[in-house]
Amino acid sequence: MAAILYLFLFAACGVQIIRWQFPRMNPLVRVWLGVSLGVLLTMVLPALCAFPFGFTLRAHEAAIALLMVAGGLAYFKRDRHLPVRMNEEDKRFLCVLMIVVMPLTALSAYLQTTHMVMPAADGSYWCGQSTYGDLCMHMAFITSMRDMAFPPSYNLLYDTALAYPFLTDSLSTSMMLLGMNIQQALVIPGTILMSLTYVGYMMLAREILRDRHKAVAVAALLFFLNGGLGFLYDFDMMGSDGFAKIREIFTGYYTTPANQPEFNLRWSNVIADLLVPQRSLMGGWAMGIPALYLLIHSSRARSMRETAALALWASCLPLVHTHTFLALGLFSGGYLLGRLIQHPGQRRGILVRAGVYLCIVLVLAMPQLVGNAIRQTVEGGVIRVMFNWVNNLGGMRLIDGYFWFWIKNVGLPFILILCACLNARRRGQLDILLGMAAIFVVADWVLFQTNPYDNNKLFYIWFMFGAILAADYGSILMQRLAGLRGRNLLCALFLVASVLSGGLSIARECVSGYQLFSQTAVEAGAWIDENTEKDAVFLTGQQHINPVCSLAGRQIVCGSSIYVFYHGLVYEEQAADCQRFYENPEENADVLEKYGVNYVYVSDYERADFLVDLEGIEKLGELVYENPDVRIYAIPQEKTEL
Repeated sequence: MAAILYLFLFAACGVQIIRWQFPRMNPLVRVWLGVSLGVLLTMVLPALCAFPFGFTLRAHEAAIALLMVAGGLAYFKRDRHLPVRMNEEDKRFLCVLMIVVMPLTALSAYLQTTHMVMPAADGSYWCGQSTYGDLCMHMAFITSMRDMAFPPSYNLLYDTALAYPFLTDSLSTSMMLLGMNIQQALVIPGTILMSLTYVGYMMLAREILRDRHKAVAVAALLFFLNGGLGFLYDFDMMGSDGFAKIREIFTGYYTTPANQPEFNLRWSNVIADLLVPQRSLMGGWAMGIPALYLLIHSSRARSMRETAALALWASCLPLVHTHTFLALGLFSGGYLLGRLIQHPGQRRGILVRAGVYLCIVLVLAMPQLVGNAIRQTVEGGVIRVMFNWVNNLGGMRLIDGYFWFWIKNVGLPFILILCACLNARRRGQLDILLGMAAIFVVADWVLFQTNPYDNNKLFYIWFMFGAILAADYGSILMQRLAGLRGRNLLCALFLVASVLSGGLSIARECVSGYQLFSQTAVEAGAWIDENTEKDAVFLTGQQHINPVCSLAGRQIVCGSSIYVFYHGLVYEEQAADCQRFYENPEENADVLEKYGVNYVYVSDYERADFLVDLEGIEKLGELVYENPDVRIYAIPQEKTEL
């Protein structure tokens, strides 16, 4: 209850701050921006207060005090115009908004519930297909930040700072500190952030398309049910195999139409493969879409007040989701150029507002980037140039023809996007087009992560606008085909072909289920959480399903390579040290001293990966916990002191 009240307090204050600052904004926009601001402050203020107080309840009390200060300043510096009220057009749009957002939110709540450590009757924890890989990492960050001194440390690799955008995860940590269990702390913020993303996207589409509500709804469907033409590969000759390929969509592991790397299909569905499993991206979109909205609205309204709000908002994004911050920066540059071309008489005002925006963001965001993104990318040496993203065999040649790659991945909307781009200047959308182009060109040429696939986090921001332009151009075509028999059938076929792959991918997620933590692992994690020191160091294997770091939040020597490698970290020495200790403890007792190990963890995973010498471990440590699968040995302090 305390956690819910905490969220409500921040959301209510956010709504009131936006109402005071922007009373002339559309009332629906004010409520959405206000709730979004409240959630953003729920992420940012406790993290700021954690530097003097640690990420503790005291830091959250201080965050409430800062919220009151921010509210007071907003009140005394408020715009004194009377707030604009809803008109009939707003009411019609609200109906369209609810028709689209409510089913998507209900779907999201279901997927969050079934995919975020859902307890089974036997005490084990289960998840879904898309969360099987990433969830343990996010849980490790969430559980480890409880009462942690800031700046936060990376509990998956010894003596390493957390160079990862952590604010979405710290929101769940806040919920745990305020009384929620791990599942509630994942599901409730996750559902809220996904719902804000749906609402925000439709608000953004409305800002571009004005009051063409049907086009706004179509844009939302094209974006959130995306998936390309992958269904053709599954439906091709489906009768000859007894429909086995169709059945495999719902039973196989990552055999959905939208994600088939063997066919060079990499345009994963937004809901199933991005928003649900990638929590930082989920927070980034929920908080990044308001920034994109403010960018467009402030330039059209020529409002310095909105520009300042945009700059402050954007400055919070690097530690929410760095890719979203980068996409916002790229879009801002292209959008600025488009505004200068479209409105030559307003160039002075455009440049002044752009300068304010840039200066504030540089001052506030650069310290975050230096300690986060730059450490991972520039210092880690992972930035490289490679044309056409994943459609490239190591820079040697393209796998598919360039345009066919994009058509089969993005689907039929890509053709409409191309047509809309050719028509953009005539329709006054050159600024949107150049903003999109800035993202697309950079993402298509420069890889920012070890895994090339991660550039999709930029491409999907491009596609947010692409789907809007596609819906816009599609509505023009429908108007020009007025009176043509079969026009509605043609539109229906286009929509089905555009969303079928994504719909099947989502349907697969709805029926997927995998055991993540066994009953014995859950019991061991609970014992560790209740009976060991918060700063205790554990020696474990490198399995990604690790209750020590994920359920109990304790520091381990070396985590799974699927995390530490793709975070650009050097971990080979730590991994080798773990193996040599497990296989010959007495000869390699220096490992205990090197990392200050307090406990050694032995489970079925360690026994499978190493030739574990239990007798040697028992000579060095005391058995303090045991169940049918897990043993935990406490290492006497003298063994860990140099």
